[in-house]
Amino acid sequence: MLHVAGLEQIRAGGTADVYFGRTKQILEFRHRNPSVRAEFAAKSLPRDWPWAVLAGIEECAAILEGQGVSVRAMPEGTVFHAMEPVLEIEGPYLQFGELETAVLGLLCQASGVASAAARCKRLAGERTVLSFGARRLHPAVTPMIERAAYIGGCDGVSSVAAAELIQVEPAGTMPHALVLLLGDTVEAARAFDEVIDAGVPRVVLIDTFGDERFEAVRVAEALGEALSAVRLDTPASRRGDFYELLREVRWELDLRGYDKVGLYASGGIGEDDIRRLAPLVDGFGVGAAISAAPIIDFSMDIVELDGEPFAKRGKWSGAKQVWRCGACARRDIVPLALDGRTCACSGVRTALIQPLLENGALTATLPPPEAIRERVLAQTGELDVG
Repeated sequence: MLHVAGLEQIRAGGTADVYFGRTKQILEFRHRNPSVRAEFAAKSLPRDWPWAVLAGIEECAAILEGQGVSVRAMPEGTVFHAMEPVLEIEGPYLQFGELETAVLGLLCQASGVASAAARCKRLAGERTVLSFGARRLHPAVTPMIERAAYIGGCDGVSSVAAAELIQVEPAGTMPHALVLLLGDTVEAARAFDEVIDAGVPRVVLIDTFGDERFEAVRVAEALGEALSAVRLDTPASRRGDFYELLREVRWELDLRGYDKVGLYASGGIGEDDIRRLAPLVDGFGVGAAISAAPIIDFSMDIVELDGEPFAKRGKWSGAKQVWRCGACARRDIVPLALDGRTCACSGVRTALIQPLLENGALTATLPPPEAIRERVLAQTGELDVG
């Protein structure tokens, strides 16, 4: 059996921290079910990131739908900053209290992955970034992680199930296993070209047996114009200076007229590698740097009790709105009751927190992953990754 929870078990509070179940018992014993407003925000972002990308909203809607609560949230794919509320639940506490653990889990992990993907894509610019992290995950959560990577900005994902979920073709090259089993890099390249659908780019892995410079030339000579790119996944023990290795491969290919053959780099690629290698390569396969991204440490806090501002120490009480100015990009957290449309620069501001559910019924349109991804790229195109 797989050790994972299903949707109904989650909705029933089966994945909740035990103290929420005990709170429910106590409130029911005391005949108390106050109306509350609770918000989700991150006090800080990991690794001093200056911004993050919100993900997990669609799944939050799935577990909160039918619970008799109203929800406001930033749309999935919105860039947010520390301290900004990204989601708010309003309703009788017993309708959703036990779901706090689940909502946090959905937001924390998906937003971390989407943010890491957005940072990698921002550093890569026009170069392709593929999510190769499926093998670093429990397979049951692979579609969720890969979806978050895609909406964050990745150009493709390798997992078949994830690709079906986000309605794109799965992306990938060939494994070392194919080269090993056929005994030669060129033989593997020829077999790939003979068997695999012509619409799949011919990207050949060249680090299995021999020197990457010469393997690249051998493959280019064997496949000719059919060859789209070569991929280097050179082990760390043989890699040395990866930049110089890639530069050698580029030189040898260009010298022989194969200047249109692209270079892909993979194998432990992270942000620093993308920064350094981007001038040389046409794309990256990124694994754990995205799929095992640090979580965004959201917390849920009650900010209103029976219609009155009410919060624990260290928290701002009352319902809030986050406003962003279209002219100067300034952002402000403002009490919901106040009108924050006009910025200090006289520009017009947009309210980022929008209705999602009303009394348990979905009221917002949930866009497809491609639309979310385009929105993320539009927001992050000029942002500094820090």
